[in-house]
Amino acid sequence: MVRAAVVFYPNGSREKLLAVAKALAKGIEAQGHQVDVIDGSRDLHTKLTAYQYIAVGSEPSSFISSKIAAELGRFLGQAGMVGGKRSFGFVLKKGLTSNRALRNLMKVMEAEGMFLRFSEVLGTPEDAEEVGKRLLVEQTD
Repeated sequence: MVRAAVVFYPNGSREKLLAVAKALAKGIEAQGHQVDVIDGSRDLHTKLTAYQYIAVGSEPSSFISSKIAAELGRFLGQAGMVGGKRSFGFVLKKGLTSNRALRNLMKVMEAEGMFLRFSEVLGTPEDAEEVGKRLLVEQTD
């Protein structure tokens, strides 16, 4: 069993991103892992050091922008030891720039030394749960 965290940082409406994060966690739990859902915008002093796997999600700031919340990088930088952690990055499908927003999220995660195993643009909680069931959370090295 792996201890995993699904961290999300809203850049607008919190409800849809929360629903997707919870569904992703449910999918990972279906594999037999322990998962905590963390709102990075509210749980500012959370430390991620104890987690073996970290999923990080955000959303583009608007329909035509690929920017993600700048505060997400600061949160990860203050969240303990995240460098070298196996991770998954996801953004909500929103507008025309979701793929660019995903690349921006990946840059933020990689700048903190996180080892991205997979990334995805997610449209619905159902999509997120299915992805969570297929993620390779177990260490295979």
